Amino acid sequence: MNSLSHSLTLISIVLTIIVYLGAKWLSVRVASPLTTPVLTATIAMITVLHFMGISYDEYTPAKEWMTFLLGPATVALAVPMYHNRQVIMEKLVPALFGLIIGTISTIVSAVWLSKVLGLSETIQATSTVKAVTTPVAIEAVLLVGGDPSLAAAFVILAGVFGAILAPALLTLTKISDPFSRGLGIGTVSHVIGTSQAVREGPIQGAVSSMAMGFAAILTSIILPWLYPLIHL
Repeated sequence: MNSLSHSLTLISIVLTIIVYLGAKWLSVRVASPLTTPVLTATIAMITVLHFMGISYDEYTPAKEWMTFLLGPATVALAVPMYHNRQVIMEKLVPALFGLIIGTISTIVSAVWLSKVLGLSETIQATSTVKAVTTPVAIEAVLLVGGDPSLAAAFVILAGVFGAILAPALLTLTKISDPFSRGLGIGTVSHVIGTSQAVREGPIQGAVSSMAMGFAAILTSIILPWLYPLIHL
């Protein structure tokens, strides 16, 4: 049974990699926010697992291995930040101000919207970390009594919707400055949004990486005292 479980985990990992590579190929051939690899790969994997009869519990060990690798992948985003460090340092002060406002806004809006919709306290707490990368969200959500598994799902949804909608909304509001676009995308849609920002240009990608990292740090610091205040 143990050997069968290991084989299923290996098969699931290989399947996920193949599906994601196919999704990346599609995103290159059909350039659109709707062909963001994470979105198309997620839909494809759900379909594949359903027809193969593999349950979520059976897929979980493979998911945990791949989630673990998110840490090193996130750290690797420091490379474009280093290459564009001069641009970032020139606008660091206003960028930090924007990051603080953006981070607080995402937390407050998530809790208030959850309360308006009559959702449970667990969902309200979990929604506070939707804008930060998964490894941070899973740990930070424990500080306010949220659900780590649900947090991972919220993070993916926020990232996918951010990657799809953020560029269009920024364009619609006539925000064309590369620095501002990267800052906005990285603050609210973490790694998945950053992958879309990288496609826009090197400055957008670097600033989005910086914003994502700072937003994660800020969330971890302010969440424990902010959540009780807005949850009253």
